[in-house]
Amino acid sequence: MQYIQTDNALKPAGHYSQAINHAGVLYISGQLPIDPDSGAHVIEDFETQTRRVFDNIALILQAAGTSLDKVIKLVIYIADVGLWAQVNAICAEYFIHHKPVRTIVPVSALHFGFGIEIDCMAVCDE
Repeated sequence: MQYIQTDNALKPAGHYSQAINHAGVLYISGQLPIDPDSGAHVIEDFETQTRRVFDNIALILQAAGTSLDKVIKLVIYIADVGLWAQVNAICAEYFIHHKPVRTIVPVSALHFGFGIEIDCMAVCDE
């Protein structure tokens, strides 16, 4: 196992890793819409939160030597299932060349009152 920790992405606030590469698969911990440079919570609209989360994921992928093009699975937690269509539209922008396997989990609340959290898996070695 290789632990991935980059200063360019949000640092873990608890006892977990940003990501772990095991046997060529990268497992990324749930990412929230927090700016990794300032630590500021992105509390604007849902679209801005979602884009911040995908950008945070991209930073970790880059540190692991991979990219959004190699994401194979997304687990998306949303606090309002009515925003499902927005999630679909934003995913289509970030995943242009392929469609990862995906699960959307409606939840009653997320940490800090955020509207979205995403964890994922990506291929590191091919």
